[in-house]
Amino acid sequence: MASELKRLAVLGSTGSIGRQTLEVVRALPGRFRVVGLAAGSNLDLLAQQVDEFRPRFASYAAPGKAPSGCELITLEEMASHPDADLVVIATPGTVSLGAIMAAAAAGKTIALANKESLVAAGGLITAAVKKGGARILPVDSEHSAVFQCLLGEKQPPRRIILTASGGPFRGFPLERLASVTVAQALDHPSWRMGKKVTIDSATLMNKGLEVIEAHWLFNVSIDEVSVLVHPQSIVHSMVEFADGSVKAQLGFPDMRLPIQFALTFPDRPRNASLPRLDWADVKELAFEPPDMDNFPCLSLAIYAGRVGGTIPAVLCAADEVAVELFLAGRIGFMDIPRLVERTMEKHSPGSDPSLDDVLAAGDWARQAALEMAGGGAK
Repeated sequence: MASELKRLAVLGSTGSIGRQTLEVVRALPGRFRVVGLAAGSNLDLLAQQVDEFRPRFASYAAPGKAPSGCELITLEEMASHPDADLVVIATPGTVSLGAIMAAAAAGKTIALANKESLVAAGGLITAAVKKGGARILPVDSEHSAVFQCLLGEKQPPRRIILTASGGPFRGFPLERLASVTVAQALDHPSWRMGKKVTIDSATLMNKGLEVIEAHWLFNVSIDEVSVLVHPQSIVHSMVEFADGSVKAQLGFPDMRLPIQFALTFPDRPRNASLPRLDWADVKELAFEPPDMDNFPCLSLAIYAGRVGGTIPAVLCAADEVAVELFLAGRIGFMDIPRLVERTMEKHSPGSDPSLDDVLAAGDWARQAALEMAGGGAK
C-alpha cells in the first residue's frame, strides 16, 4: 500500500552499512522511497547512487562536482527534513552528531548504526530523543538482538550479554599481536564491515563501545552489561531476566539482517537475498570470556563508560586517530591501546557536558593523540 511507503534518508550511503542498506532497499521494491543520500568523499559512488535512486536531496563532505538532479543540503537539514520518515545514520565517527540531534528534535525514527556519537554524547542524544518524541532503532547486530529480546517484556533486564567474535586474533599471545599487519587486522572472520570498525573489532574496542552504547540504548548501568566471545557469530546477543531466564537472538552473520529489521520494523518481510542458517551444519556454539590483558581497549572503554563526562568522547577521538595511524602503517597494532590510554590519562573529564563540551573534548583528543604519536614513527 502506498501509505506504508517509508521515506529514507541515508547518511553515510557510500560506506559499508550505507551500501548494505541500499541493498535491502533494492531487495524490497515498493516499500521505500530514498529521499536523501549523504556521503563523505566517495563522490563517484554517490553519483551512481543518486542516478539509481533519484533522491530529492544529497550531501557530501569532500570538495568535488555535485551529483546532478538533486538539491544539496547539510546533514542536519537532511536528517530533520519533513520528507524523511526514517533517518539511517551510517556515518563513522562523530561527524553526524549534529544530524542525530536534529533528527531527534524533529521527532524522527532513527536507524542508528553509528557507535561513536552515542558513546560520546549518549546523555545528550537520549534526552533529545525523549524531548522530541523520536525513536532509535539500533542497527548494530548486537543491539538489534537485545532490542528484539526485550520486545514484549514488561520488566527491565537483569543483565545484557553482548557477544563478540573475538576478531582475527583470538587466542594470539602478546608477542604475536605486536607484529600483526594491517592486512591481517582487516581480515575479519565473520563480518563484512568498513576499515575503521574492522580494526576496532580486532582490538575489541568495538565491543567496548557497544557496552557504552547498550548503557544508553537500554537504560542499564555499565556493570549490567557483560561481554562473551562467541567465535561462530550466530548468537548475536542475550538478555537475562530476574527469574534467571535468558533470551537470545540468533541468525546468520550478515549485517543486512539487522539493517532490514530496523528499516521494516515492526514487520519482518521475506527477503530472498538474505542468507539463512542451516542448523544441520551448526556443530558448535562456544562461549569464552574476553582476554582483557591482551586486548586492553575493551577495559579502556568500560572505564570510560563508568567515568562518563567527556572521557567517552576522548576515547572515541583518540581511537579514531590511532586506527588511522595504524592503517597508514605509522604505528603498530598494540600501539593503538597505548595511544588511547595515554590520551585519556592527560584529559580532565568534565561532568554533565554540553554538545560544545563533547565536540571540544574530541578535538582536543585528536590533537593530543597526534602529538603524542610523535609523527607516527613506528
